[in-house]
Amino acid sequence: MSPLLRRNARKNPADSTVTLIGKPGCHLCDDAEAVIAEICGELGARWEKKDITEDEELYRKYWEQIPVILVDGAQHDFWRVNPARLRKALGG
Repeated sequence: MSPLLRRNARKNPADSTVTLIGKPGCHLCDDAEAVIAEICGELGARWEKKDITEDEELYRKYWEQIPVILVDGAQHDFWRVNPARLRKALGG
């Protein structure tokens, strides 16, 4: 496949995983979860939720940024989720 075709090829959202890193009782985390659930449901992408209070490594890395959103393991957003940006990252 030529580099031009690869650049223009759309990603299949079903091949992606969105990870929400947050904590219980966090209203921003709840807001982020609602957006992620809606976008992932619409596009058929997988998503998961991780509790930062149960993972020492996540706690050290992301505590001051929660909620943190990863797309396929790479940090995508924090504090707020931009629905259009998430949709675009997932290829939708």
